[in-house]
Amino acid sequence: MENKSTVIFGIRAIIEAINSGSTISKVYLQKDLRGNLFSELNSLIKKKGFTVSNVPIEKLDRLSKYNNHQGAVAQISPVEFHDLDTLIEKTLEENKVPLFLVLDQLSDVRNFGAIIRTAECTGVNGIIVQKNGSAPVNAETIKTSAGAAFKVPICKVDHIKDALFILQASEIKTVAATEKTDNSLYDIDFNQPIAIIMGSEHRGVNPSVLKMVDYKAKLPLLGEIESLNVSVACGAFLYETVRQRIN
Repeated sequence: MENKSTVIFGIRAIIEAINSGSTISKVYLQKDLRGNLFSELNSLIKKKGFTVSNVPIEKLDRLSKYNNHQGAVAQISPVEFHDLDTLIEKTLEENKVPLFLVLDQLSDVRNFGAIIRTAECTGVNGIIVQKNGSAPVNAETIKTSAGAAFKVPICKVDHIKDALFILQASEIKTVAATEKTDNSLYDIDFNQPIAIIMGSEHRGVNPSVLKMVDYKAKLPLLGEIESLNVSVACGAFLYETVRQRIN
């Protein structure tokens, strides 16, 4: 398919890509790598806040198709990321009732892609993810999203809490999907400027994030299984928003 993530390898090549302003989706570094050039790359990655995975050399061999990677491989994102402040301002200027989606360190690319697809179908104005610890926007994400990743603006922030401060300062209410509440999804007024926060597959919404939100809400579960797949739960939240706004 077209628009796949570009994989680059070699320490110097990645340094040059970063310095040229390329949108790096994720960097893979060999465990226990040493050397001056590696230190330069590592410092640059930390400064830019890119997502990093320390992996064994066998993983790098596969990613680089067994080329001379020098212990470093990077994925250049096929989509451009947006500035959150600018996106909020633009949304408000268009007299829309803002609907944002915050993904608190979601890690599975298929879940990410499925959520992006649902977000596009439900009129989400922007998706917000954290720079580190979040699933990358790669070829698999785009495929699962059915191309919606090119239609829904995606913003990267240093920390999810930074995004909540910005949203709340713009009078956008925040609601977290969590089982740690007695409030039902159907008790929330979504017919107002709102941002829905979905947590990671294994941990849910971070406790420190839960302390900041305006509302907490859960889906009623009538069976014996205690939780839904995050992309399915996200779809339920988004379509309840659509239902309320259409009515």
